[in-house]
Amino acid sequence: MSTDASNTGSTADDPASRNISLSWNEDAENWSAVDEDLGVASVGETREEALEMLDEAVALHTGETGEPIDSWEDEKDVLEDLGLDPAEVEEARESDTELPDFLR
Repeated sequence: MSTDASNTGSTADDPASRNISLSWNEDAENWSAVDEDLGVASVGETREEALEMLDEAVALHTGETGEPIDSWEDEKDVLEDLGLDPAEVEEARESDTELPDFLR
């Protein structure tokens, strides 16, 4: 099932005219919400949760919330706060062959 709330003539700067797709993923048993204009996506167990998570992802993407990560030291701190191994992330970037386990 997919719902497309598209609006022709949309611009990414006007939230009222954004193209948002909402779809159910049978395999993962969750909802996906995608801001088609920005290329930002999120998932949730319910439609409402997927849309709420998308709102947060869009705000982070557009800089409306959150703080920029300007250095590797800042990035390492954030990854460690999230319980992720910075060395694994760095290794994956350098090898560019396979995603780290936490991204699969």
